[in-house]
Amino acid sequence: SGRTGMGMARTATNLQAIASKENLVIVYPNGYQNFWNECRRYSTAAANTENINEQAFFEGMIEYFQSRHKIDAKKVFAAGMSGGGHMAYKLGLTMPDRFHAIGSIIANLPDSASMDCVASGKPLPVIIINGTDDQTNPYNGGEMFVNNSSFGVVLSTEKSFAYWSGLAGYKGSPKKKLLPDTDKADKKRIESYTFSSKGKPEVTLLKVVGGHHDYPGDIDVFVYTWEFFKRSLKGK
Repeated sequence: SGRTGMGMARTATNLQAIASKENLVIVYPNGYQNFWNECRRYSTAAANTENINEQAFFEGMIEYFQSRHKIDAKKVFAAGMSGGGHMAYKLGLTMPDRFHAIGSIIANLPDSASMDCVASGKPLPVIIINGTDDQTNPYNGGEMFVNNSSFGVVLSTEKSFAYWSGLAGYKGSPKKKLLPDTDKADKKRIESYTFSSKGKPEVTLLKVVGGHHDYPGDIDVFVYTWEFFKRSLKGK
């Protein structure tokens, strides 16, 4: 929320460095007045109050890059952080036939009263990366504020994760592992929770213990998300 596409590009330099080798086209769209009209009903952003048609915008973007750059329309992904993470959720909820997988960073799904999207109910691969000490996007759910304005109530990270894993038909407990502490200075550790089964989309949560409304140092979240997206294509 409040960032530009170019601002995001400056934080994704490691992903950009491998884009050519990976045959990857990276697009950094700008939201309307730096925000998106995503699923938070009570967002005070102009994109929401003016009801910007994001589906038409993203549909047009896909068609543009398909026409001009010959992208494979069956291999389109969406990832974003904060408000961009909420927009990724919206694309996964409402346009799963156009987006193969999504990644949401430091964002939780709105609760039922705050949800302003009609979900398709179709499962897809999802990765969520959230910090336990995030004061903007509360890890355990609750009311969230942006620029001192309430944007409504969000679910906890665990419930957001459970929504997508349940949609994919998973039951029981996910596989847990602790990622290497490659950046001890950031005082964060990352716990990975994954549901993965043949014939079902993978759903993964990275719980950043000690993480705030920021990126962890132990991984590059953009490269990690791309690796997740690549896994989702196997067998396709």
